[in-house]
Parts: sequence; C-alpha cells; structure tokens
Amino acid sequence: MQFFAQHSKLCDLYDKVAAGERISEADALRLFESKDLNAVGAIADLARQRKVGNRGSYILNRYINYSNYCILSCQFCSFARKKRDADGFQLTIEEIVHKAREALQLGITELHIVGGLHPSLPFSYYTEMLKALRALDPRLQLKCFTAIEILHLAWLARKSVEETLLELKAAGLDSLTGGGAEIFRKEVRSAIARGKESAEEYLQVHRAWHRMGGRSTCTMLYGHVESLADRVDHLRYLRNLQDETHGFVGFVPLPYQPENNEIPVENPPTGFDALRTIAVSRVYLDNFEHITAYWVGMGLKYMEPSSKNTFSTWLGPRRRNCKPKRRWSKPFARPAARRCSGTRFTSP
Repeated sequence: MQFFAQHSKLCDLYDKVAAGERISEADALRLFESKDLNAVGAIADLARQRKVGNRGSYILNRYINYSNYCILSCQFCSFARKKRDADGFQLTIEEIVHKAREALQLGITELHIVGGLHPSLPFSYYTEMLKALRALDPRLQLKCFTAIEILHLAWLARKSVEETLLELKAAGLDSLTGGGAEIFRKEVRSAIARGKESAEEYLQVHRAWHRMGGRSTCTMLYGHVESLADRVDHLRYLRNLQDETHGFVGFVPLPYQPENNEIPVENPPTGFDALRTIAVSRVYLDNFEHITAYWVGMGLKYMEPSSKNTFSTWLGPRRRNCKPKRRWSKPFARPAARRCSGTRFTSP
C-alpha cells in the first residue's frame, strides 16, 4: 500500500499522516477529488494502523423502529408515513419488549431504537419503553433516538434538551444514535430535509449529551445533491465537536439510496465513492477511534476491501431476524461476514 501513495500526486499527504500531522480541509478536498483510489486507500490504511492497529470489530444488535409515523416530510425519506397511510405502524411497549426478549435469546448486546416524530405519543411512552427494556437485562445497551427525536421529545415534555436527556438517561438510555446529520450545509439540508433540525441543533444535542458523560455516533448522508466541498465542511463540524467533547465513538458514512423518494439522482453513489468516502473520513477524522463500513448500506462486496484497508470498526449486522455472531476483535483476515435477512430501516 505504501508504494501506491509514495508514487502518486498525494505523496505529500502520505508524509503528513506518517509524521502524525493533521490534514486540513483543503487536503481532505484533494483526497475526495483524486481518482487514485489506491493512493487514497494507502493513506487511510496508514491512518488506521496508527490509530487502532490491524484490528476491527462489530457489534451484534437488533434494530427496532417503534413507529414510522412522522410529522416531517423530508424529501429524501422513504420511511416516514402519515396516519392516513395504510402501511403506517406503531408498536406498543409490550411488542417492543417481546422483540427485545427474542433478540436477547439470540445473544445480542445492544438494541438500536429509532422512529419517526410521532404526532401523538406522549413523552411517558418513551421513558416507560426504556424502563421496560432495562428491566429485561441490565447489561443490555440501549442505543436510542436521533438528535431530531430528542428535540421532539423535549417539545413533548416541555423541558430543555438537557432536562430531557437527563430524564431519558435515568430511565435507562445508554447512548444516542447518530442518524439525522445528513449534510450540514444549510442550502443542501433545505433541499433534502426541509423542516428538519439545523446543523447547529444537531450538534448541540450531541454536545449536551457528551457533557453528561454520554456517548454517541454521528453520520453523513452522501451521494445526492451535495458537493465534495460540502462533505468536507460536514466532516469539519464533526471533527471540531469531537475536539471539544471527545464523545463520539464512531462515524458512519451512509450512501444515499435513491429509490422511492422525492430526490431522483442520476448517478447514485458507486462502490468507488463509498470506498473513497470511508478512506477520506479515516484520514481527516483523526480524533475518531472508529470509522464504520456500514455493509447494510454499501453491500458486502465493498465492505470487504474497506475493512481490510481503510476502516477501523465494522458495525453489523443491524437487521432484525439476523442469526447472530459474537463480538470479535481479531485480525481482518480471520472473520467472515454472515449474510442476514431482515427488515428495511433508516440510518444509524
């Protein structure tokens, strides 16, 4: 891998990473604009080795949507439904507990729970859900709610974001999910998710949670109407907050899925773009322990080269009805991915 970088136009960036120096936004844009994936991957491989060594991991969890009813109408979303729609759903707390109990018997260690901004569920539904799930097994990690859900719950409870997070934490919340970040640039955000929380609001929710000692993930939805410069700007916001709080456990780049939504894209994200985005993220986000190759979104075909060469954490499988495997932390060449069947879901 070193050969490819040292004999490319990106050799100065390889030397910068080798020297332990932080790359700039201009450097990150150069990496995104490069067509030399071997060189970009070699630089990311070096960054990964320096950060975590030649090791990777995944988590075994179950993904549960408590409802797909949502008061928002994000243009890119194919998940949300209105109460008038025949295929809308809403789970009772008993139904969620039943699904969790089934998954525990398969050996999961985490529940990942998100949903739409429900128009009528009370705040008590969410706290009682957490308490009921915590009672199943105190070791079970409850990773729940996106930043926009937290803002919605704060509105329901008529409390501040901080007070809402404290109450959810007391009920059993362990960590926040990173979904909903999309792209931070205001113009792009308005084009794909009009009415959703602003970049500042998203970051403030995570900042408040981190200050309480909580941990969370973060995401970026790429491959739609954004520019490469917009991607770099998005990563800049995340790196700056991580410098401040050190509360993000990982970053999850999500390739845009153009089916069944209001934003048709002539050229959706390719395998090249997926690998390049993971690689640039690994190099630029030098204060993140883990970068995720999210195989459910990018496919096993591209997960393998990304896991061997440019990422530090593989989180999966994240589907319901998966036959699970235990957490592993072995050299990349050892474990094999297991195919799973399950339901469709939204972002991490």
